[in-house]
Amino acid sequence: MDTTTPARRSRLASRTFAAFSSYNYRAWFIGQLLSLIGSWMQSAAQGYLLFELTRSAAYLGYVGFISGVPTWLFTLVGGLVADRVPRRNLLVLIQISMMLPAFLLAGLTFSGIVQPWHILVLAAFNGIANAFDAPARQSFVVELVDNREHLTNAIALNSSMFNLGLVIGPALGGLVYALAGPGWCFTINGISFLAVIAALLLMRLPPFTPPSHTNNAWQDILDGLRYVAGNDLVRLLIVSLGITALFGFSLVTLIPAWAVNVLGGDERTNGLLLSARGVGALIAALTLASLGERSRRGKIWTLGSFVLPLGMFAFALIKWQLPSLALMALIGWGLLSMAINLNALIQSRVPDELRGRVMSIYSLTFMGSLPIGSLLAGEIAGRWGEQNAVLFNAAVLLAFALLVYWRRPVMRSIH
Repeated sequence: MDTTTPARRSRLASRTFAAFSSYNYRAWFIGQLLSLIGSWMQSAAQGYLLFELTRSAAYLGYVGFISGVPTWLFTLVGGLVADRVPRRNLLVLIQISMMLPAFLLAGLTFSGIVQPWHILVLAAFNGIANAFDAPARQSFVVELVDNREHLTNAIALNSSMFNLGLVIGPALGGLVYALAGPGWCFTINGISFLAVIAALLLMRLPPFTPPSHTNNAWQDILDGLRYVAGNDLVRLLIVSLGITALFGFSLVTLIPAWAVNVLGGDERTNGLLLSARGVGALIAALTLASLGERSRRGKIWTLGSFVLPLGMFAFALIKWQLPSLALMALIGWGLLSMAINLNALIQSRVPDELRGRVMSIYSLTFMGSLPIGSLLAGEIAGRWGEQNAVLFNAAVLLAFALLVYWRRPVMRSIH
C-alpha cells in the first residue's frame, strides 16, 4: 500500500525535475532527447549496415577509432571557441554540421551506392563535430537554469535523458531497419536534429557578453590547462574522471565476448547486459536528480567509487545470467553516480570565463580515455581471459578509491 501523501509526492517530483522550472532547460531537454533518440537509431543501424557490407568486425573498430581521433585533436580548440562565441549559436552550427552527414548517408543508402569508406569518412566528420559539441554542450548547461542551485539536478537529468535515448533509440532503430531499411534510420536522425535546433532558437537567453580580453588561441588554451593543473580539487576530479573512463566505462567493450564466452549466451544476452547497465545508470541519474541541491556530492561520489569496483569483482566471479544482470545494473549505477557528481563538482567551481576550456579538458579526458581503456581491456582479455581483465580493472579502481579515501578526505565533505 502506498502511504506517500500527494503533497510528499508533489515535493519529490518538484525536486526530481527542479531544472524543469527553467523554460530554457525544458526546451533543451525535449529537443535534445528527440535528437538523441535519432542519433542512437543511426548508431545502431550504421554498425549493422557496415557489418552487412563487410562481414568484418574489424571495420566496426575502425569506425570507433576514426570517430574518436578528432577528440584528441580538436576538443581543446572546441573549448576555446565555446568561451569566445555565444554557445547557442555555436551549438546550432554544430547541429547543422551533424545533420547534413546523416542526410548524405541516407541518400547514399537509398541510392544503393553506399560503400564502407563512405561510412568511415562520414564518421570522421561526425567525430570533428562531436569534438566541438561536447565542451559547448557541457558548458551550456549553466546558462539553461535560472537558479544555479539546480545545476546538479540539470546535469543528472541530462544523464537520464542520455540513457533514455540509449534505451529507446537502438530498439526503435532495429525495428525501422527491419521494416523499412537503414536509409530511413539515417533520415529520421537527420530530421531529429531539427528538434534541438528549434529548441535552441526558441530559448530566451541574455545577450552574450564577449570576453573582456583574449590572448592568442594557444595562450588561452594554456590558461585552461594551467587552471586545472593549479587547482588541487579540480585536478583530482579530472584525474578521477580519467581513471573511471579507463578502467570502468571500458568494461562495455568486453560485453559481447562476455555474453558468449562467460555466460554461454548469444546476441540477446549481450543486449540484456547492456540494457541492465542502462537501467542502473538511469536509476542513478533520477536518484541524484531527486536529491538535487540537498545532496552531498562528495559522499555520493565516494559511495560510487567503492560500489563500482566491488560490483565488478562480483560480476567477474559469477557465471549465471540473472545475478550478472543485477550486478551490471549496480555497475551502471556506480559509473553514473560518479560521472554526474564529477561533472557537477567541476561546473560549480569553474569561473564562467574559463568554463568552456575546462569542460573541454573534462571532455577530452573522458572521451580520449575510452578508446585507450577499451584497447587495454581487449588486450588483457585476449591474453588472459575476460574475467581476469575485469578483475584487473576492478583492482585498479578499488586501489584508487582507497587512495582518495585515505589521502584526500576532503572529497567526502564537499558539496
